[in-house]
Amino acid sequence: MVALEPQLFEDIDPEKRPSLLAALVPVVAMLGFLSVGIVLLELDPQFPLLWGIAFTGLFARYHLGLSWADQYDGITDSLLMGMQVILIMFVVYALIATWIQAGTIPGLMYYGLELLTPAIFLPMTAILAALVTFAVGSSWTTAGTLGVAFIGIGAGLGIPMPMTAGAILTGAYTGDKQSPLSDTTNLAAAVTNTDLYDHINAMRFGTLIAFSLSVALYAILGLRASGTIPAGRIAEIQGAIQGTYVVTPLVFVPLVLTFGLAIYGLPALPALGVGVFAGVLTSVGIQGTGFAAAWTVAQSGTAPETGMELVSGLLQSDGLLGGAWIVTIAIAALSLGGLLERAGVLAVLAHHLGRLSRGEASLTGVTVLSAISMNVLAAEQYISIVVPGMSLRNLYREQGLKMENLSRAVEASGTTTAVLIPWSSGGLFMAGTLGVPTLSYAPYYFFGFLSPLVLLCMGVTGWQMTSETRAEPRETASTTGETTAVTGGDE
Repeated sequence: MVALEPQLFEDIDPEKRPSLLAALVPVVAMLGFLSVGIVLLELDPQFPLLWGIAFTGLFARYHLGLSWADQYDGITDSLLMGMQVILIMFVVYALIATWIQAGTIPGLMYYGLELLTPAIFLPMTAILAALVTFAVGSSWTTAGTLGVAFIGIGAGLGIPMPMTAGAILTGAYTGDKQSPLSDTTNLAAAVTNTDLYDHINAMRFGTLIAFSLSVALYAILGLRASGTIPAGRIAEIQGAIQGTYVVTPLVFVPLVLTFGLAIYGLPALPALGVGVFAGVLTSVGIQGTGFAAAWTVAQSGTAPETGMELVSGLLQSDGLLGGAWIVTIAIAALSLGGLLERAGVLAVLAHHLGRLSRGEASLTGVTVLSAISMNVLAAEQYISIVVPGMSLRNLYREQGLKMENLSRAVEASGTTTAVLIPWSSGGLFMAGTLGVPTLSYAPYYFFGFLSPLVLLCMGVTGWQMTSETRAEPRETASTTGETTAVTGGDE
């Protein structure tokens, strides 16, 4: 994870600092370009984002006086920050293809259809995804491996894919917030100068409430959505899988190896890379695929002919090359975010948002608004943590609040909402990996809405808001300690 040092309001030369009105110009223009390009003209996001980059670059050069060299540096810094995300996107696309060819994902679908029922599928998906993510510390790893299998199992049980995707994301981001191995959890603690475990403890009650409500909603949704499975449908799906792949416990070696390395502490990118190699070797050794053919699958994807349209469609993948479409959007969005950051737009917006706070409730609301705004503008969840986390520290100190309140707020509203933005790296990754458009799964990603709502309730009621003069939260005691900056983990 690249160390981030974004511009803060007080660090910008007053003579070069944009006014609030000037800062809003490229933001409004960008939103206009996206609306016209995507909604009215029905274009893919790449060129509307390119329009935004061109406009922002010209505005920054000729109105704000930002040199071309500084603009290039802003874009470069942003792309460097997002390079791990881009590499993970490519690797996960290759991993999914190799695991399908190896029989790993088909095997999970085969056995999952025997163990899960439509009524309990959605809540169990959320719970299992949360447990796995807590263990490995990476929501993306869970979504790109088990998440793909859950999509297939859900389809076999008659559960709509957007509902399954929402349950996967709810579990993945719940586990991510509570895992000491998560990069965003470590980052939120570091930029707010909060002890890592004080930060995790501060999030625990809010996370538990939001997750419990989400699981209850999935239980209700599962009862309504499951209906009656046609007789013999599950057997037909399993037959199509077994007729195309060798189904044996040995096909789970790539899964066990990848998660085992992640739990051991290996970062997400190398752990996923090992998973690709394990998938290729399993394809060769278990499925009888030729060595060169197995690597061709990793590059170009899978198109199995199982004899059943549903199964063939679910097990179709694009491989490494399929990640190019999503990566181009991510590069454009990161470039635009880098321009906005280097021009001082993000710092000015965060500063003026901070001025709106007058107490615990308004300060919490401002933090939520700042984090979500950074997700929209910068298209990267790291920025949604770093900019508010660094910009609002003094306001929390002025109100006598401990930094764990700020660290909790930026993660509960920044990390969890990133995948709700269609052009953000998180939204792009999840939509591409799970095969469900962002706006389709968004209504069923309950945790993404409940997490910031529970946080706002804390701010309004004062529950769990700890102060420097108060050793305990207003209603629930917690252990406190000296704060230290902690870094580590990977997405």
